[in-house]
Amino acid sequence: MTTAIVLVAVVVVAAGIVAGVAVYRRRRVRLRDRFGPEYERAVEATGSRRAAEEELDARERRHADLDIRPVSGEARERYAQRWARVQEEFVDRPEAAVQHADDLVTELTRDRGYPEEGYEQRLRDLSVRHGRALEQYRQALEIHALSTSGSATTEQLRVAMTHYRTLFDDLLADGEPTGARRS
Repeated sequence: MTTAIVLVAVVVVAAGIVAGVAVYRRRRVRLRDRFGPEYERAVEATGSRRAAEEELDARERRHADLDIRPVSGEARERYAQRWARVQEEFVDRPEAAVQHADDLVTELTRDRGYPEEGYEQRLRDLSVRHGRALEQYRQALEIHALSTSGSATTEQLRVAMTHYRTLFDDLLADGEPTGARRS
């Protein structure tokens, strides 16, 4: 009888471990799918997968409490027209166009309901729905910083514009992340 109880206990513990591992793996896959490259960035920043996953879970909880809203059809059209003007401006004034692209993306994030709590917090908030576009956005911001000091080449400025466009398109979509630039 004691052997049977021990055997049942071992089976229950083993089943619990197997279930726990399965839940942990599903969580990891879900977070990788949701955050894309941001998942690995968080792992690198925190130094461990567990800490990164806790950080990403916290981002999701915070994001759920935000009032993120889609852009109305009318506003979407206005934004699209403004983006077209920024792109046209690039031909004659690339540095100014990059600045205006940055301003437009910032305005769109604000209109979607993302709070203005500083650069890093904005990136964390955006990562929940726009993780796949965020790396390009970071690169665009770096190039924009170069352009303000007059150090960016025209090719870098062109790259910044395409990267801003990726996030712009994601934000302008009906609140659904797209992860890819549409032409």
